[in-house]
Amino acid sequence: MAEKIVSPGVFTNEIDQSFLPAGVADIGAAVVGPTVKGPALVPTVVSSYSEYQQIFGDTFKSGSAYQAYLTSLTAQQYLKNSNKLTVVRILDGAFTGASAAVPSGSGASNTGSSVVGRLTELDSGGTTYSSFTINTIGDGAIMNNTGSNLGNTNSILGDSGSKHNLRWEIPVVNADKGTFTLLIRQGSDSKKRKQILETWNNVSLDPNSNNYISKVIGDSYNTIAGTESDPYITYTGNYPPNSQYVYISDVRDTVDYLDENGNIRDNAGSASLPGLGSGSFEGTFSGGDNGYAGYNSVGTIQGTGHADNNFAFNEKIGEASQGFLPATDDKGKTAYIKALNLLSNQDEYDINMILLPGLEQTDHSAVIDKAITVCEDRGDCFVIADPVAHGSSINAATAEANDYDSNYAAMYWPWVQVPDNQLGQNVWVPPSVVMGGIYSFNDTVAHPWFAPAGLNRGGIDIAIQAERKLTHGNRDKLYDAHINPIATFPGQGVTVWGQKTLQKKASALDRVNVRRLLIKVKKFIASSSRFLVFEQNNAATRRRFLNIVNPFLEQVQSNSGLTAFRVVMDESNNTPDVVDRNILYGQIFVQPTRTAEFIVLDFTVQPTGATFPE
Repeated sequence: MAEKIVSPGVFTNEIDQSFLPAGVADIGAAVVGPTVKGPALVPTVVSSYSEYQQIFGDTFKSGSAYQAYLTSLTAQQYLKNSNKLTVVRILDGAFTGASAAVPSGSGASNTGSSVVGRLTELDSGGTTYSSFTINTIGDGAIMNNTGSNLGNTNSILGDSGSKHNLRWEIPVVNADKGTFTLLIRQGSDSKKRKQILETWNNVSLDPNSNNYISKVIGDSYNTIAGTESDPYITYTGNYPPNSQYVYISDVRDTVDYLDENGNIRDNAGSASLPGLGSGSFEGTFSGGDNGYAGYNSVGTIQGTGHADNNFAFNEKIGEASQGFLPATDDKGKTAYIKALNLLSNQDEYDINMILLPGLEQTDHSAVIDKAITVCEDRGDCFVIADPVAHGSSINAATAEANDYDSNYAAMYWPWVQVPDNQLGQNVWVPPSVVMGGIYSFNDTVAHPWFAPAGLNRGGIDIAIQAERKLTHGNRDKLYDAHINPIATFPGQGVTVWGQKTLQKKASALDRVNVRRLLIKVKKFIASSSRFLVFEQNNAATRRRFLNIVNPFLEQVQSNSGLTAFRVVMDESNNTPDVVDRNILYGQIFVQPTRTAEFIVLDFTVQPTGATFPE
């Protein structure tokens, strides 16, 4: 005992064994790929598909046809059964966000003023200073709009107008108080049918007021910095963003606009206030045909340099994929590698799966290699990779799978046809597009340690048909090569019929459910045990660890994840030498529950009068 006992009496001690770690937050997948709009190469968490559409868009017009990126379809399927998805938008080449300088005073015009970059003054019939600049949070988007066609009937953006663009409007200015109202409108609206996305009332240019425009709306933004091998996110600005669409810069401040009596301190300050008017946003991609999808100053869409398939979508995906050539450094590969290097930071990005829709091993092996390496190094996430493009043979698919030996990845085949509700048509998609949804459904109705396969949890309910109806022999050939078949059964539809990882050696870890069991267990224990770092290395801390781990593993066992387990953290493995090296050492032994993939039934025909065995 710590206290000194001198006289007789009763002494009590409290031993707290009720330590409960903070709950582990929801963990979801990460999808990496091109989107219509949104922040470039900045991992962004969305909790619903409507939020995804708001930030990253859905469909866009290419020529006379509308298209949708596979990233959007993947997000839509995954978010049906999950409320957390990390999205990393791929852009390559020189890109920038769109912006608009809002003219001050009488220089504002209902015909709008659009600029590229950030300006401090505009020429609108003489020199007119800008009051402030509004910048889109997202980087360059497929807007197909030059921002200069506002003077037509009903003040619409014309044929080039896009719902992915934005418009701004100053409908109210109160010079007596130095305040005004700013509206953020959808780029495809009109003067008579406004679609207002955000309204900011009574904002001010006075940095000392509580409703200072930069403070109310926000002036912060983040960008990716560093090298391809060591990228990081950098933050700029003083006030956090409160708008979902824009941030403010280059404010022409009106310091102490009102005096202590509420009167205008300097009438010259009124000239800095914006005038009544509206305008649109404009931004550019530069560098010509550099292998990225975007919008340039004349409203055209950039492709990959392939004359026939600049925007290779769906079944046309091969070397060219959705406006990129991901095998080439300056046409997409660099952006993908940079995004994956960002996701390798497991302290910053808590994910359990990586999806790369639109990439396949035949043409984009370097990026898939990198994704698998990231998952292996993190040790807590899993890759769903596509082996081949549409129209490939079984032999081609199995040959690609043979290039790998990893239990942190799985492949599926063949492609499937699904309805795209945004486009109103059926499209062919690689398996990774729908498999994220299968995994999230599996985790919702069961647990990660259940197999995401079979008629109970592996049915692809949105699939119209598979690219090929597999025979039993086809399925055997694929499974032998560690590719999980997507089978078609009469009356049952298209179903995932396998759950092998790409590990060649036969062990418990050659199955998806076991690998995902360990990912779940390791994530929980690692997250919970973080509270013990820098605590005293003694028996009390070891008990706290056991009080965390044992109840959790008991719960996993009761939910059919484990057949048995044992946790050891005591003096036997925390010897004085280990303690002296500031190490708290534990050993966790688990026996994963195996799945029944093969059901063997013996039918014995017996003669009349035979006795059945007990």
